[in-house]
Amino acid sequence: MKTMTNKKTLFGFTLLELLVVISIIGILVAMGAVAFTTAQKRGRDSKRRGDIQAIQKAYEQYFADNTMYATTCSTMADGYMPGGTPTDPQGNQSYILNCDSDQYCICAELEDIDGGNAGAPASLSTVCDYAGAPKSHYCLSNLQ
Repeated sequence: MKTMTNKKTLFGFTLLELLVVISIIGILVAMGAVAFTTAQKRGRDSKRRGDIQAIQKAYEQYFADNTMYATTCSTMADGYMPGGTPTDPQGNQSYILNCDSDQYCICAELEDIDGGNAGAPASLSTVCDYAGAPKSHYCLSNLQ
C-alpha cells in the first residue's frame, strides 16, 4: 500500500532574510538623512552669501548717491534695501553689520566651518578680519 504523507510547503522569508533587508533599508535611510541635512546647510549658507552681497550692493549704491557711506547701518537700509536688511535663514543669529562714513564690514557666520573667507571678528570694528582659522565667517567690505 501506498502511504500518503501530508507535506506543507511554506512560502515566506526567514528571520535572517528579514533582518538583512531591514538593515539595508536602515543604512539607506541614514545616508539619505545625512545628505539631506548637508544640502540644507549648504542652501542656508548660500542664502547668507547672497544676502551679504545684496547688502554690499546697497552700501555701494548709497555711496554712489551720497559720496560717503551711511553713518549708521540702519539708515542705509531704509532707502536702499526694499523690505529692510535681510535676516539669517535660521533666525537664531544675525548678520554683523559695521559701518561709518568711510567704510563698512558685513559678516555672516556660516554653518560650514571652513566655508568662509574670514575668521570670527575679534571685535565689532569697522575693519573686516580676513585672518584667523577656522574661516567660519563670510565677510565683505567696502569697494571704494
